[in-house]
Amino acid sequence: QLVESGGGLVQAGGSLRLSCAASGRTFTNYVLGWFRQAPGKERWFVSAIAWSGGNTYYPDSVKGRFTISRDNAKNTVYLQMNSLKPEDTAVYYCAAGRGTPYYRRTYYDRAFYDSWGQGTQVTVSS
Repeated sequence: QLVESGGGLVQAGGSLRLSCAASGRTFTNYVLGWFRQAPGKERWFVSAIAWSGGNTYYPDSVKGRFTISRDNAKNTVYLQMNSLKPEDTAVYYCAAGRGTPYYRRTYYDRAFYDSWGQGTQVTVSS
């Protein structure tokens, strides 16, 4: 089970830190990722981090503003979000996918991830 926390309401330019804790199991050799879904839109990739923590992935829309990290001892992944914009408003979901994909595009693919959290709302006001 994945449980997200840390969402909330913030003004544009502000920061939030999301956390996702895994319980009931360990995620050894799993990629952990974040996706987001705005009302009426598809769920989009935000970030991912490999099991080792050495490789991270971001789309251009958040690169330089968001930072993903993980603490494997705590079975937790974090998403530090800075310089938030109103267009970052969405429900943010944590996800886990097993293995180490060869292709970069796999990290961006929802289908790769087989465990999902319930989501946490992030609202950025202008």
